[in-house]
Amino acid sequence: MGAGLCGAGAGSPSSYGANLRALAVYLLVFQHIPVERTAILLKDVTGAEVSTGWVASLLPEAADLVADSLNLIRALLTMGHVLHADETTTRIGSVRRWLRVACTDFLTLLHLAPRSRKGAETGKVLPHFRGVLVHDSLSLYAGYDTCTHQLCGAHLIRELTAAEEDFPDQKWHQQIRWALAGLNRQAVRVRNREITEIAPDALLLQYEAFHQGIKVGLSLHPKVPGRKQSPARNLLTRLRDQAHDVLRCADDPRHVPFTNNCGERALRPVKTQLKISGCHQSETGAKAWLGVRSYLDSARKHGLTAFEAIHRAFTGNLWMPPIAQTT
Repeated sequence: MGAGLCGAGAGSPSSYGANLRALAVYLLVFQHIPVERTAILLKDVTGAEVSTGWVASLLPEAADLVADSLNLIRALLTMGHVLHADETTTRIGSVRRWLRVACTDFLTLLHLAPRSRKGAETGKVLPHFRGVLVHDSLSLYAGYDTCTHQLCGAHLIRELTAAEEDFPDQKWHQQIRWALAGLNRQAVRVRNREITEIAPDALLLQYEAFHQGIKVGLSLHPKVPGRKQSPARNLLTRLRDQAHDVLRCADDPRHVPFTNNCGERALRPVKTQLKISGCHQSETGAKAWLGVRSYLDSARKHGLTAFEAIHRAFTGNLWMPPIAQTT
């Protein structure tokens, strides 16, 4: 088994073959196994006595190998009809850093960036995107006026549920939540091809409930002097002023999703990595890990296994996303 993985003449790091190198990166990036444990596992399973330094050196090597695929992924994301954007925190050493994702059901791009408009643009996707951007209500996304927006309905429903806990004697939050959930159910039926469109009378009923709920809520939470307003007032104002961005999924139910679950799912492996392997010790290492993870996630969305995808990179048969992406 060791010879099959390492290749003929194995015995020194320079002679380890593509199979072993791919397996090491697969364990590091996809299975979240720390460097030291990866070296032990490789020795136990294959007989190759690799060093932790050799294992660690494979991440930047793999990132270089998948760079062409990532460039195409980035270009295809900018040209898509719908794009999901989300962010979370990670750690590099003792420093907290912001991590961003731009993704679709078929492509993923993760990158480090400050929590700012300028930081978001370092991914080189958002400034060029012209479709529908799905996101939470982070204010920096509102500045992108060359695209249209869909606010994550799941976030809004959570906020409405919190408002219900704070004001159990009021009903506006229940009414708005009912309207949003109803529109989402109808949109899901359209995407599942159970119906061809949301019936006009159903749309009208949900829209009226949505807007009436906001009107009642605002009357119960009037504006107070000063800039700072209550969370309930801020939520209601956002729902009123960005109603088109809340309800866009009902305008195009076949393509525009109600939630930003796609973006949230893409970020979960980073949290898993932190829990299992701990934080990265350098920005270079973090960027390499994120690049390889972006490549693996994108390839898996097209039916490849993670090991197959990274093995192709190490054997000169790099996976490239198809130019024609399904929306």
